[in-house]
Amino acid sequence: MKISIFGLGYVGAVSAACLANEGHTVIGVDPQQAKIDLINAGKTPIIEEKVGELIADGVAQKRLFATQDVTRAVMETQLSLICVGTPSQPNGGLNLSYVERVCEEIGAVIKQKNEYHAVVCRSTMIPGTMRTLVIPTLEKASGKKLGEGFGVAINPEFLREGSAVYDYNHPPKVVIGSMDTQSGDLTQSLYDHLDAPMIRTALDVAEMVKYTDNVWHALKVCFGNEIGTICKPLGVDSHQVMDIFCQDKKLNLSPYYLKPGFAFGGSCLPKDVRALLYKARSLDLNVPILESIIPSNERQIARGIELITGLGSRKVGVLGFSFKAGTDDLRESPVVTVIEHLIGKGYDLKLYDSNVQLARLVGANQDYIENRIPHISRLMVDSIDQIMQHAEIIIIGNNSDAFKEIPNQIREGQTVVDLVRIMDAKSGEGYEGICW
Repeated sequence: MKISIFGLGYVGAVSAACLANEGHTVIGVDPQQAKIDLINAGKTPIIEEKVGELIADGVAQKRLFATQDVTRAVMETQLSLICVGTPSQPNGGLNLSYVERVCEEIGAVIKQKNEYHAVVCRSTMIPGTMRTLVIPTLEKASGKKLGEGFGVAINPEFLREGSAVYDYNHPPKVVIGSMDTQSGDLTQSLYDHLDAPMIRTALDVAEMVKYTDNVWHALKVCFGNEIGTICKPLGVDSHQVMDIFCQDKKLNLSPYYLKPGFAFGGSCLPKDVRALLYKARSLDLNVPILESIIPSNERQIARGIELITGLGSRKVGVLGFSFKAGTDDLRESPVVTVIEHLIGKGYDLKLYDSNVQLARLVGANQDYIENRIPHISRLMVDSIDQIMQHAEIIIIGNNSDAFKEIPNQIREGQTVVDLVRIMDAKSGEGYEGICW
């Protein structure tokens, strides 16, 4: 393919070097003449292992050159990769002026071009930027509508400095967000030879994936450091602790506990977080991430309450209020906290949970149900049908299989508040998900 790359900084230079090495013809574009001169001399504008030799080979094979001529770059290529910087502003927001300027320049050339042209962003941008900035700017500059002569995609990069060439050739995943099939297909063709999951998705999802990855990495660094902060005065080898922690691929390093939903509860997590924080305080240690866990969890409970009370109805039914499906454990169940708040505010409540119903008759939690939460126990009913007949707001509190069809069974005037994503749907009329 013939590819133009706008921005010859870290991502642009690595992409140019690797694409040229794979046999593509690459035209690099940058406003800094020094970078252009370096590349055209077969030298790298960045310090990164293997990039220099790949650029030298690409230039020698006449598969790579650089220019300031935007018109030539767009006219002579099928696809443009935008790799310009998106630096922070003093308030933490992004400076998108470089992206906007490049889109204006590319769009002005697309206006003159008869063939289809794909514009693919690799720059890191907050969700919504493609729709609110990139597409409108391209349409205004080109005088054409998206899909009529040009298409757009976003292809976030997952390159680590120091191992960027290896990461380019061995990515953990390839993510392509697009609105038109042609731009997505052209972008995918760049990576079809790689042994990596190929993920095609919506523009805003692809934009958000990059931020989610990076913030998660930042959180992991700080989490490990705070565990080490506690370990040192206790005389515990923090590296041995984390080495053992990382051997657990089933729960610790896995998709478990990483799906947006409601707050955590139960007999272990709240108690153990509090205990470790108590120990840290007794050692006069400051561990702000660990200290923020309980407040963050409480904020999610408050968010659920705000969602429910904001709907306006006073007749509420709760389906599932043990802290997770398949158990009768009500200890520190966040749904119980919601129920108690609604009781205090005078809501007309009915509750159903088959496991709690059974435990009320026999089981280890019988005493807890009858003596610790009798006000809740008295509101329990014997069937889902009784909830459906009573409630205008139906809260799904755990992901029991018995509740999966509830959103499809509501009558007019009823709203489901889904705290667990019982079905794969976005919030809409008659259905409200807490995080979707």
